[in-house]
Amino acid sequence: MAYKLVCIDVDGTLLNSKHKITKRTKEILLKAHKLGVHIVISTGRMYTDAEYYSNLIGVKSPVIASNGAFIKEKDHDKVIYKDVLGESLSLELLEIFRKYDITPYFCTPHKFYYGNIMFKLFYVATKILGRRSNKLNMEYVFSWHQWQKVLYKEKDDIVKCEVIYRDAGLINELRNELRNIKQLEIVDSSKHNIEITRKGVSKGKAVAMLASLYNLKREEIMTIGDSENDLSMIEYAGLGIAMGNALDIVKQKADYITDSNDNDGVANAINRFVLENEF
Repeated sequence: MAYKLVCIDVDGTLLNSKHKITKRTKEILLKAHKLGVHIVISTGRMYTDAEYYSNLIGVKSPVIASNGAFIKEKDHDKVIYKDVLGESLSLELLEIFRKYDITPYFCTPHKFYYGNIMFKLFYVATKILGRRSNKLNMEYVFSWHQWQKVLYKEKDDIVKCEVIYRDAGLINELRNELRNIKQLEIVDSSKHNIEITRKGVSKGKAVAMLASLYNLKREEIMTIGDSENDLSMIEYAGLGIAMGNALDIVKQKADYITDSNDNDGVANAINRFVLENEF
């Protein structure tokens, strides 16, 4: 089967543990793209962050951001899909976080709002250490009253909310409460976070939209990921690939397990299933 659409997660997949894309991975992805294969970044990150990595590879394919809540064509500046949390749902979330004394993060496709000053310090540290080379449009929200203003101002653009935590007991209680809200989609992308979007949003749904856009069969689609938020696209694709460093549940659902992100797992998978079939 000739694969025509390849959707790739970023953290723990495209990026190695040093938060870099290897030279070999870039070369192989670009080679596949030049053969006419759509190489799509599919991530929980906000759009501008996801677009950066797509541009870094050098491909012109669309980008799936915020776990599928936002899909955009880069070349034509066309939004293919956007599903927002909306003001009332965002304010409901804010009240829950306030009860648990947890500071959230909200993002639009182009801006990241954070309430914990430690995030800013972490961001600066990643820049200094060379783990991040792109700059994000960010704003510190210093009070719950200010959060209300932000959520009103951005009510038509808030596509995702995120909670980052350390107290597992507290967060399990919070997760259970959030899952009782039927309008929400709740997933984890690491052991320290909860990612929240509007119900029905998923990477799998986003991949299906691109399949429809390009008139592709599921058998012509390959997806690669490592975390819970990748499960939907791995299950949807004709060939769902788990990284060697993926969660066990992802490996169990995958059709194939490639090498880890520190051993060019993405490049090896593309080389085996896309490039070798072309020659």
